[in-house]
Amino acid sequence: MQFNEGAELDLSQVSDQRGVGGRVAGVGGGLGVVGLIIYFLVQQFTGIQLPAGGLEGLGSNTQVESGQLAEKCKTGADANRDSDCRVVATINSIQGFWTDQFARSGNTYQVTKTNFFRNSVNTRCGNATSAVGPFYCPADSQVYIDLDFFNELRTKFGATGGPFVEAYVLAHEYGHHVQNLLGTSDRVSSRTGPTSDSVRLELQADCYAGAWAKAATTVPSANGQPLITNITKEDVAAALDAAARIGDDFIQRELGGGQVDTTKFSHGSSAQRQKWFNTGLSTGDPARCNTFDTNNLG
Repeated sequence: MQFNEGAELDLSQVSDQRGVGGRVAGVGGGLGVVGLIIYFLVQQFTGIQLPAGGLEGLGSNTQVESGQLAEKCKTGADANRDSDCRVVATINSIQGFWTDQFARSGNTYQVTKTNFFRNSVNTRCGNATSAVGPFYCPADSQVYIDLDFFNELRTKFGATGGPFVEAYVLAHEYGHHVQNLLGTSDRVSSRTGPTSDSVRLELQADCYAGAWAKAATTVPSANGQPLITNITKEDVAAALDAAARIGDDFIQRELGGGQVDTTKFSHGSSAQRQKWFNTGLSTGDPARCNTFDTNNLG
């Protein structure tokens, strides 16, 4: 995955809170079944408390000042050499895609922020620690992520990792924003089970991520140049690998003692997550991501 070196980055779409001090808070206030709450699933099924480490490349006591992000992330060239800037560019691309998709249907997409935090964060959905993984808060319509999650995805879940895996995770979270804007999130009534509304919501977000990926190399930046110039087969394979490792069955089997209980499924099986990402990727059409009105989830 490569970025156009001359493309301009829009820093208004992110908020870097990693240099902001604050108390470590427990999860509460109704986060519910939103976002890619990988750590929550691990703890639910296994009782394992997974630690949240420091940001990749920084010491555990190092703080990142919010202003540093704006100073170092200006163009696609910065995204190609800096992991923080790469996340910014990816977010720009994802939201550019949805701005265009909404406009085509006569609607207006509401651009929102992704908040970078470390250890804990306060949201309108309540207080959360890094242990919940990346998540979308519908109460304030924003995405939250401790970027060390990408390290944990490799070390704890054994995923291949890489820039496009990060992009998949972020595109999934913005899929939840789209669901919130369209009112789809309101359809969730059953919280667990293989055909539950929660599973359908998560699989649709995977499909939306795939639809963005299909169009990613054509989405322009503010100056009209495509943000992303190349996505390889290896990139897609890495994203599918990650999707498999965050399936409910994989988590229960590999991290939960070997027993798979489908009644506790809330995000979908590995095969389902791969199927719906591929559905979006192969069609590029968000309308093909209607997981709520099908009897064949995979």
